[in-house]
Amino acid sequence: MNWLMQVLHVHSGTELGWVIFGLSAQLMFTARFLVQWIASERARSSVVPVAFWYFSLVGGVMLLAYALYRKDPVFVLGQLLGVVIYARNLWLIHSSRDS
Repeated sequence: MNWLMQVLHVHSGTELGWVIFGLSAQLMFTARFLVQWIASERARSSVVPVAFWYFSLVGGVMLLAYALYRKDPVFVLGQLLGVVIYARNLWLIHSSRDS
């Protein structure tokens, strides 16, 4: 574990846990592009599947938590706006299906 802490430039187990959480969050957020790309290739047209918004929301919330831990106001504001937009898109999608 010491080699991993050196590679990631962290000094405690707690900090290492947060960095691994942050990296996982970024992977979750990046997965949304893969989902969108695969869906578009299958449709042979540019589409945004509902899964894109779920990956966006989960990744965005995780990144927001990481940004709050890091106490980075720029990162917090950027993620906060995104989370609101992703949640709103999912709300609109599900409310249109219910009507």
